Amino acid sequence: MVRSKWVAFPYPDGDYLYAGPALKKHWGRLHRGDREPFPKDSRAQQAWRLFHQGQFPAAISAGLAAGAGGVTAANKAQAIYANSLETRDAARIALFDEVMGRAAAQAREAPKNANAHYLYAYAAGRYSQRISVAKALAQGYGGKIRAALERSLELEPRHAEAHVAMGAFHAEIIHKAGALVGGLTYGASKEAGEAHFREALRLAPDSPIALIEMANGLVLLHGRKRVEEASRLYARAAAIEPRDAMERLDVEAARAQLE
Repeated sequence: MVRSKWVAFPYPDGDYLYAGPALKKHWGRLHRGDREPFPKDSRAQQAWRLFHQGQFPAAISAGLAAGAGGVTAANKAQAIYANSLETRDAARIALFDEVMGRAAAQAREAPKNANAHYLYAYAAGRYSQRISVAKALAQGYGGKIRAALERSLELEPRHAEAHVAMGAFHAEIIHKAGALVGGLTYGASKEAGEAHFREALRLAPDSPIALIEMANGLVLLHGRKRVEEASRLYARAAAIEPRDAMERLDVEAARAQLE
């Protein structure tokens, strides 16, 4: 695990504890977006409890200590921490790079694990944004991200977060490479991007990140013509009652954007 001076979750109000059997009771609503199966291993369960509480460094450690059953929890905790809390670009890039390596290894060992492919794509996408999308495309990440998301959705078509990521993929490609080059080289299109965003919201209509990413994507794809719609999506995200630490970070980000 990359050593870092960890930034603490800024909203430790005890709302997201899910102690004991509460984790399994609420699992369906907590994991509507990623369709992660409830883990049998008690150590992996604890890693997820720590993730939902916002204790991301502890969740990473607990997930890795749990072995194969905890890798997904560790990877998601590290990816969300890097994206939402880490303030140093070099540390963010290193954290995403490490998640990519672990997720790629997990996908090789468990090729039918939809979240192994998804978290590789998520980390690679955020890594690409940090080093610049143009540079990442030149290094071949565009094809790798698309392939990983396609595999994730092939394995789990109801994976709302993968639909969000695929929508963002199309939007970023079109925005950076243009509709013609993006379409010919990467198969990207405005229509496909919007379709993935709308499918994500159909599957998880109260997901703040789906609303936020669709808002961002519409502006990337269409510019000022869709700013009003994007603002409404941000307002919907800001009004959601978060179910865990990850959603709390997304909701607070939406509120900050509106302000």
